[in-house]
Amino acid sequence: MKISLHVLCALFGYGFLAPVQAGGLDQLKSFLDTNRSARGVFVQTVIAKSGRKPQQSAGIFALQRPGKFRWSYEKPYKQLLVSDGNKLWSYDPDLNQVAVKKLGTAFGSSPAALLAGQDLDKHFVLKDGAAADGIEFVEATPKGGDASFERVKIGFTANRPVSMEIHDSFGQVTVLRFTQFEANPALPAALFRFVAPAGADVVGE
Repeated sequence: MKISLHVLCALFGYGFLAPVQAGGLDQLKSFLDTNRSARGVFVQTVIAKSGRKPQQSAGIFALQRPGKFRWSYEKPYKQLLVSDGNKLWSYDPDLNQVAVKKLGTAFGSSPAALLAGQDLDKHFVLKDGAAADGIEFVEATPKGGDASFERVKIGFTANRPVSMEIHDSFGQVTVLRFTQFEANPALPAALFRFVAPAGADVVGE
């Protein structure tokens, strides 16, 4: 599943005098309350149920709440996902093919909505996960029965997401880690618009 976030910082160590870090749910709420946009760099690992060698990729992303995001895979193969909040474009340069569809209500219960959406309580059951290595986790389970994934675990440090772990209904696990994460940058509107390249095969709505 391509979508998708790396541990922004090295794992934090805490001494006896260090302040207690807020739990995952509190950090998710703080992130949503104080951030309207973000951009950064990610590394993705896909682990198949069959146990075959994990697939790795890397790229850059930008998001603007609610519903707008740009997810660009740079290595080992290029692929681009762009949403303007109404439509989602998926562009494969190697095939010169564009797939487009309405974002619709399905976006609300997608993993992307956990960072770029709103009204999360409407679409997810949210609970604190167990902390590990200085990272606090939130576990999210979609309320709808038609979701393509079973659960997502998001890691937070200092009120910013550092990782996402997506478990889909086929037993596949996609792990996203954010190696860079910039909060509230000024992002041009053109970043969330997509125009199909000349000659591209456009499929969908």
